[in-house]
Amino acid sequence: QVQLVESGGGLVQAGGSLRLSCVASSRTFSGRAMGWFRQAPGKGRQFIATINRSGSSTYYADSVKGRFTISRDNAKNTVLLQMSSLKPEDTAVYYCAAGSYSARSDDYNDWGQGTQVTVSS
Repeated sequence: QVQLVESGGGLVQAGGSLRLSCVASSRTFSGRAMGWFRQAPGKGRQFIATINRSGSSTYYADSVKGRFTISRDNAKNTVLLQMSSLKPEDTAVYYCAAGSYSARSDDYNDWGQGTQVTVSS
């Protein structure tokens, strides 16, 4: 099991940028794919992006493709989500997760506590 701690959320105007960070406690971080998901009020958890163990492959939801970038630094046990051109509909709690290289939340075993991102119009 790995503990994940997200940070970097906040309030930003539409069109702005934020960078989310997720730090993992385990030295097995490099052996896990990482993903970002989000959940808006009254909605289910939505896949955002995933990155494989080495960082050589990434996959994005259509809704964020071209605006968000996922990356990882295995030496620092960190995965990042760079978000730009933010829209009000990006408002949600954002979660990082460790598991398999997948867009399905069921394929992730460990989850962070979430960080709130609010985009004002």
